[in-house]
Amino acid sequence: MEDHVLVIFPHPDDEAFGVAGTILSHTQSGTPVTYVCLTLGEMGRNMGRPLIANRETLPDIRLKELEEACRLLGIEDLRRFGMRDKTIEFTDDALLINRMSDVIDDVKPSLIITFYPGYAVHPDHNATAAAVIQAVKKIKPEDRPTVHALAFSEGCEDILGEPDIVHDVSRFSQQKMKVIEAHQSQTAGVFQTMKQRFLDHDETVLERMNTERFWTFPVDQS
Repeated sequence: MEDHVLVIFPHPDDEAFGVAGTILSHTQSGTPVTYVCLTLGEMGRNMGRPLIANRETLPDIRLKELEEACRLLGIEDLRRFGMRDKTIEFTDDALLINRMSDVIDDVKPSLIITFYPGYAVHPDHNATAAAVIQAVKKIKPEDRPTVHALAFSEGCEDILGEPDIVHDVSRFSQQKMKVIEAHQSQTAGVFQTMKQRFLDHDETVLERMNTERFWTFPVDQS
């Protein structure tokens, strides 16, 4: 059992698909979870289906969705960096690393969950993860938290190998579905189809909902 889990992602809904079951496994066992979300995803392409937002209203809607997702996940400590979507890669590296360090120093997590830098497709994902790793590297090796990294770029397993952390989160699949649904501005177009495929025992959807996979990031070797 972990002492404290720190989840760090750049966008609302990053926690939903690949990590929600793992977060639920921690919160429901009594482990505190802090979630740092860097932006409100205000540049996201989706506006709901049917439309529920425009470019001006989307940030407020996504904030409400994020807060509801955190409620469903049992996360009581949500911290927002207030950064602008799609700009993380252009942020001053030292400034961002220091902000990460400040949170890590405050929370003192035994485990950090973030993306795997270079293998998470979106520039915001990779820049966020790179700053997390650099912040962890500043900590004395004996005091460093473990980092579980999420990778999903095409061919990532050919380079990284098989993930060494594979969680069976099937007992949380219904709750995970509700977390995904909470981000309705982004998921409404696909949610009903995905839900029906889950109920129909589609193997691809079942695998995605029931299993969450991570790589333990080799901080000492980076």
